[in-house]
Amino acid sequence: MTFFFETLLGGLLAGTMYSLVAIGFVLIYKASGVFNFAQGSMLLFAALTFVSLHDQGVPFALALLLTVLVMIIGALLIERLVLRPLVNRSQITLFMATLGLSFIIEGLAQGLMGSQVRALDLGIDDVPIFIGGMMVSQFDLIAAAAAIVLVTVLALLFNKTRIGVSLRAVADDTTAALSIGINLNRIWQIVWAVAGVVGLVAGLLWGARQGVQFSLSLVVLKALPVLIIGGFTSIGGAIVGGLIVGAAENLAEVYIGPLIGGGITPWFAYVLALAFLYMRPAGLFGERAIERV
Repeated sequence: MTFFFETLLGGLLAGTMYSLVAIGFVLIYKASGVFNFAQGSMLLFAALTFVSLHDQGVPFALALLLTVLVMIIGALLIERLVLRPLVNRSQITLFMATLGLSFIIEGLAQGLMGSQVRALDLGIDDVPIFIGGMMVSQFDLIAAAAAIVLVTVLALLFNKTRIGVSLRAVADDTTAALSIGINLNRIWQIVWAVAGVVGLVAGLLWGARQGVQFSLSLVVLKALPVLIIGGFTSIGGAIVGGLIVGAAENLAEVYIGPLIGGGITPWFAYVLALAFLYMRPAGLFGERAIERV
């Protein structure tokens, strides 16, 4: 049983890494109803910007602050140059815009900062520590703590402030929100800026684990099962979905993998997500769409 709980706990902690990526998608989807395919490229760009500044001798704190400013400026430019001209267009049009945006961001990152793999040291040693006889990763514990802090801050921002009220109004009914004077463009600017900062946090943690490289943008593929399971409109659902995916992957690899020759981790989460689509298409915490006919 100790081994079982150790495997389960390791999976839960690893799942928080998936959740950090999924939260960025949820923020954009709540504000515009569009799946932001460029979130992975934003994550990559943030991590590359930080590590490039840090490699040039910029102190850690200053490099972090400058990267946050870069992501906020980038969000304002995206809203002004890409999203604002496409207001009231179909969701598929906006999705294709984010798809094209992802290639533009990656190309810009490669042109400005190169394509070589960068090592990123956050000062967090990935060493095992023991909790009640169970061995867990110190890095995973700190990543989980970062996810908890991030979710708490976002919950306070979107539930206790006027910005949060405006965001929920836009998410519920864009036309009604516009009719009472809510500035849709301002909401999009804020949400994309916050999604960029979330992408920075996720990019730093993922970059520290596997190096800052262009394959880092593909981590978004791991967020898809998380979003399907937790729901596209719930920040809490992104956390729960990540925990479920992380735990299920670990347990499946240990207990099912040997029966079928291993290699179960890359695809098991998608099987789990497919099962959820059959049973609960909106996800555990997603809002079910109700249409008048």
